[in-house]
Amino acid sequence: MLETIIDIVRQAGEIVLSARDIGSQTREKTSAADLVTEYDLAVEQFLKEKLPPLVPGSIFFGEEEAENADPSRGWAFIVDPIDGTTNFVRGLQQSAVSVALAKDGALEYGVVYDPYKNEMFSARRGGGAFLNGAPIHVSDRPLDQGIFAMGTALYRPEYFQRTMRLTEQLFRRSCDFRRMGAAALDLCGVACGRTDAFFEYSLSPWDYAAGSLIVIEAGGAASTLEGGPLSVSRRCSCWASNRVNRDILKELEV
Repeated sequence: MLETIIDIVRQAGEIVLSARDIGSQTREKTSAADLVTEYDLAVEQFLKEKLPPLVPGSIFFGEEEAENADPSRGWAFIVDPIDGTTNFVRGLQQSAVSVALAKDGALEYGVVYDPYKNEMFSARRGGGAFLNGAPIHVSDRPLDQGIFAMGTALYRPEYFQRTMRLTEQLFRRSCDFRRMGAAALDLCGVACGRTDAFFEYSLSPWDYAAGSLIVIEAGGAASTLEGGPLSVSRRCSCWASNRVNRDILKELEV
């Protein structure tokens, strides 16, 4: 199953790489910071055609056209066709295709593909995490020797002050931080030890489902900022880290 999903996601990545004149095929969803392109729709349609037949009776829970069903019941594909759409529109080449497969709310498979770097992150529950087929592991660096990544969710202004406050607290305890604009890749960065923690106050399941499983299977931890489980059916906050930094939020004002 995992190899089949990987093959399909790689094909979806080819659609991303084929993009031309993206700006003329872009529209706002809720604001200038919340965009969708014709390529998002094309990738999602491709995945909607290819993925559900792998598991008869499964539902498709995608960013652009989520089915009216509960992804916490039965088998569900949780899909972000292009995570980091604003990066994609602006040619920053920091975007990914993200696919998770869950059963009764438990994540079973996760695949995140960065077509620009040809980096395929993958995991199966209980089977470890991989980058282009090679095992990956979180770092063992404490935050005072490492860096963290963060997201700002610009179209959710109610979280602005809390985001900046937590960023400052973590920044004072770390070497530096990054804000790269694609949560799925931020999570994979933690999984392979490039960064040592990541947070964002408001994400949708398709943003973190695959990436969070990859972090966990790489030996890290993923939860809400409050320490609860990540939801497969509704927005929530997200905190991911190596084991060394797992409990650092208990010392901070979240």
